[in-house]
Amino acid sequence: MDEARFLALALKNPINVAILDELHQLALPDAWLVSGCLVQSVWNVLTGRAIDHGIADYDVFYFDPDTSWDAEDVVIRKLQARLDHLGVKIETRNQARVHLWYPAKHGLPYPPLSCSTDGIDRFLTQNTQVGVRRSDDGFDVYAPHGFDDVAGLIARPNPSPNFSAANYAVKAARWRALWPELTVIAPE
Repeated sequence: MDEARFLALALKNPINVAILDELHQLALPDAWLVSGCLVQSVWNVLTGRAIDHGIADYDVFYFDPDTSWDAEDVVIRKLQARLDHLGVKIETRNQARVHLWYPAKHGLPYPPLSCSTDGIDRFLTQNTQVGVRRSDDGFDVYAPHGFDDVAGLIARPNPSPNFSAANYAVKAARWRALWPELTVIAPE
């Protein structure tokens, strides 16, 4: 699968399109729609399921040097209010402040990031290391491992410094229950 095909399939989900449009209008710094909502939309098209089957939430990353909780909370509330009519859970996170809370929440190291795509690089699975954002002339797509695992319905661990085999097992089990066609690669 190439980038154009991935994008065409991910954008069959009207929720993804609405979020991308809103992010572009808000002009949040370095804002991306990321991860599962994109990949799972593609899986749903490929397997003939409802476009929103299994999508628990829609993840938005942005990068603002203001690492205060108050600043992030303003963005979270603003985006949710503008997208509340969609009736979905939207998880908005400032990637500039993840290192402040991640170690306490997950018990794993998380060095500071320099941009939103750094956060995508640290996802638990390689197949979900994707992000899309609208640009003035189309879309930007970030996918450091390409789309072969997405097209092949393969979950592969990402050997990043914050990888957790236990978290991977939970995520993979949830996905296999929803998409039984999925091949899960065991961590080394």
